[in-house]
Amino acid sequence: MPVKVWDLPLRLFHWLLVICVIGALVTIKLGGTWMIWHGRFGLAIIGLLSFRLVWGIAGSTHARFVSFFPTPRRVIRYLRGQWEGLGHNPLGALSVFALIGLFGFQALSGLVATDDIAFSGPLTRVVSSDFSSLMSGWHRRTEELLYLLVGLHVLAIVIYRVRGHNLLGPMIHGYKKAPHPATEQANGGRWPALIIALALAGLAVWAANGSWIPAPAPAPAVPAW
Repeated sequence: MPVKVWDLPLRLFHWLLVICVIGALVTIKLGGTWMIWHGRFGLAIIGLLSFRLVWGIAGSTHARFVSFFPTPRRVIRYLRGQWEGLGHNPLGALSVFALIGLFGFQALSGLVATDDIAFSGPLTRVVSSDFSSLMSGWHRRTEELLYLLVGLHVLAIVIYRVRGHNLLGPMIHGYKKAPHPATEQANGGRWPALIIALALAGLAVWAANGSWIPAPAPAPAVPAW
């Protein structure tokens, strides 16, 4: 019997994050004026990840981090074939946390990164040039790690599909086949929690876009003579 596993906000977060990450990767390769959109995708990712962090506490059953956190005991049980569950399995959970961490680092470091040509992060004015240079270097270097983790994530989806486990379907319609007839539907993640999560995500984007930073003082006028 199919049971509800992934709530709608989580599913929307997942696919919007996919779109924004692809957009960020494509625009960084195009360069030039496309860097404006690279920055916009980065801000969107910050908003999405901020929402996910709140939803990982206040969302429905399988969206909560505590429900799938990959403890050593859970990982061992999974490797022994003793794990049963509807949400992320322990190895999938490791992938989820790794991707959230890497996406978060990329987005946050991008806020203070600069290439001195076509792009400067919105918060470069509030950090030192040395720190900006450091973060710019790490932002570029970890891009390859991002490709690696995303590639492994996609490969895992393909392997599970070959073995008869469709991971994409449930992330579209939200339902999985329950291993036991008495399995309960996911619960929680009500409107108040959603409103709070969206509000905090919006606050994070506002803080990240740098609009609160005072404009630099105008340069003194140069006498005409």
